[in-house]
Amino acid sequence: MTMMKPRTPEEYVDLVQQALFEIEELRAAAEYDMEEMGEALGFVDELEAGMRALLESMRDGSYRFADEDLPFMATVERVHESLLPFKSLLRLINETHRTGLAAGD
Repeated sequence: MTMMKPRTPEEYVDLVQQALFEIEELRAAAEYDMEEMGEALGFVDELEAGMRALLESMRDGSYRFADEDLPFMATVERVHESLLPFKSLLRLINETHRTGLAAGD
């Protein structure tokens, strides 16, 4: 499934909220199955904190697009997709952060 770059601030916020939901689901899965997924807990805290800070900056009006990676992207890129199945969503959020919203039709 190919995700489209958001065209509006609302679509961008929706992507961030979707990522937060996925992070919470990952945390629940890792806590339930510590033997198989326990290593995921090591990076989930950082991802969740970064996403919550991003969402809060969007809500309080302090968010700015910037041509630099979001702080948690180094961690995202280090983690294998088997532990981070929504990696493409995080990459899309980062790409939008770096290059701005998609142009409207």
